[in-house]
Amino acid sequence: MNIVSPMPRGNGAYIIHQLLSENIRDYTLQGYNPYWTLSPPALRFLFQNNASADIIHTTPDYGCFFAQKKIPLVLTFHNFVLDDYMREHSSLAQKIHYRTLLRKFTQHSLQMAHDVTSVSHFTANIVQKELDYYGRVRVIYNGVDQERFKPIHRKERRTVKVLFSGNLTRRKGANLLPEIAEKLNSNISILYTSGLRNRTTLSDRQNFRNIGRIPFSAMHTVYQDVDILLFPTVREGFGLAVAEAMACGLPVVATNCSSLPELVVDGKGGYLCKIGDTDEFAQRINELAESSLLRRTMGEFNRERVERKFTLQKMIQMYTDLFTEILDRKN
Repeated sequence: MNIVSPMPRGNGAYIIHQLLSENIRDYTLQGYNPYWTLSPPALRFLFQNNASADIIHTTPDYGCFFAQKKIPLVLTFHNFVLDDYMREHSSLAQKIHYRTLLRKFTQHSLQMAHDVTSVSHFTANIVQKELDYYGRVRVIYNGVDQERFKPIHRKERRTVKVLFSGNLTRRKGANLLPEIAEKLNSNISILYTSGLRNRTTLSDRQNFRNIGRIPFSAMHTVYQDVDILLFPTVREGFGLAVAEAMACGLPVVATNCSSLPELVVDGKGGYLCKIGDTDEFAQRINELAESSLLRRTMGEFNRERVERKFTLQKMIQMYTDLFTEILDRKN
């Protein structure tokens, strides 16, 4: 079994395919600079030597440029941004791209696909609805290495640390962070990462600090050093940072949108807030900051939930079963 996976570097989807390459025999990740997508036809020549592959596994946005005759193409939707709702949260350039080329490429990729998967039920449903796709979309949740991402015992401290993890974009809700920070109690500090792609930062203040760009190999230590995850996104295909934080025993304050209710049980593993409601985000963080018992109880609930639903082993097994099934059909 020879599986190749051409993927742009610098996002959560790349991390998932990297985990697949590390845990599935003969699965080769072929990372490329995302700037290549400025000239999509060039991708076809960049990866023209994949004719010996048994399966090509990539994402639908540029999957049509990697397709090879007689080689099954497996597409995984890690997110979806082509609907009217997402245009409200996009730049002018993104709006134009989403309505024209990206939609065209995605639809063409679906026509060429042998099998299609999605990382959440929400994403699977919106793909079928928005693109009039009537084929099967198999849901395979992203998985977390629960041996690396695990809770550790920490001594009580006066300052409650809240983490924002992700690229500093409007889609991730980074624009809401300064306003949320202003409404927090004085013993609460927000730490935020620069994400995998962004070089920009936000204005630091007393309770609001940039901890820089953290490599994936070190992210578990960041979760283990904080008390709460803040995730004010407007759209997620899955929410890998949420699952990682849950595995580390953190309560999560996130937006009640897209795939996040599939991860976070409101009132048990954290709180789901209205999109853009900085008052509610701040209120829920303040509530959690006031009770270490509540944080611990919710964190334990989240850890157990990850162990049941979102493990690395479960994800690997489901993809392995899919690839084996495809090759059996092919033969």
